[in-house]
Amino acid sequence: MGRVRLATWNVNSVKQRVPRLLPWLDERRPDVVCLQETKLADEAFLALLGAELAERGYEVAVHGQVQWNGVAILSRVGVEDVTAGLPGGPGFPEQEARAVSATCGGLRVHSVYVPNGREVGSDHYRYKLEWLAALRDVVADGPEDVVVCGDVNIAPADADLFDPAVFVGHTHVTDEERAALGALHDLGLRDVVRDRWPDERIYTYWDYRAGMFHRDLGMRIDLVLASGNVAGRVEAAWVDRKARKGTSPSDHAPVVVDLDEAPDGNAGPVVPPPSAPRTRKAVRPPR
Repeated sequence: MGRVRLATWNVNSVKQRVPRLLPWLDERRPDVVCLQETKLADEAFLALLGAELAERGYEVAVHGQVQWNGVAILSRVGVEDVTAGLPGGPGFPEQEARAVSATCGGLRVHSVYVPNGREVGSDHYRYKLEWLAALRDVVADGPEDVVVCGDVNIAPADADLFDPAVFVGHTHVTDEERAALGALHDLGLRDVVRDRWPDERIYTYWDYRAGMFHRDLGMRIDLVLASGNVAGRVEAAWVDRKARKGTSPSDHAPVVVDLDEAPDGNAGPVVPPPSAPRTRKAVRPPR
């Protein structure tokens, strides 16, 4: 593909986030963007954003539903062979709009919004594990050059939590969930942000409750997982914390990965560079 900037962002309602999403696209100029929690049916998504995205050179692969879930891929390097959902995957009880994949400039891109799991041992928790197993099978059957981007609703390790003790007994951190995520690593996928910043404090999600973001009490649950050939091309990988600031933000920040060339140089893990021409208190786990 040549130089490409990939990004993933759980926007938590694209309709609410339009005033932030479009300026962010203009500022960061990503070539491929995976969105999650769009919360719009396909027709409504395209009516809302189709013209604006086309003006910016983006083709769109979208898989949405009214009010809940919803994923999309925006690409300026082509969109081919689109697959909505996980073929043969589980539902709750029907399949939900939680995955869409497409070939963008020769790279197979998956935008995923993994089920939350709700409570350990619940039906929804078992659904989450089954869904991850289905995702693993789809990736295993696909092309060698692949990235899985999105909100996986799992903190890969205790280092990805502001305080591991707060999360004991809750979803997002159990051995079973981490093993299901590990099955993707067993296919050769690499967590490119953690590869680049193995010892840094990095979060992508902060609960909306007062002070969580400003006190940096977060979790790293938004990942870019890349096959070996793609991971070897990474020149920068960082969390755009700036996009979580200000008025009416999503509770997630975008993750940005540059392949082959980093337009902003070797950015730090969470310090956003220019792109366009800790005190702890006792708290409950995030909702």
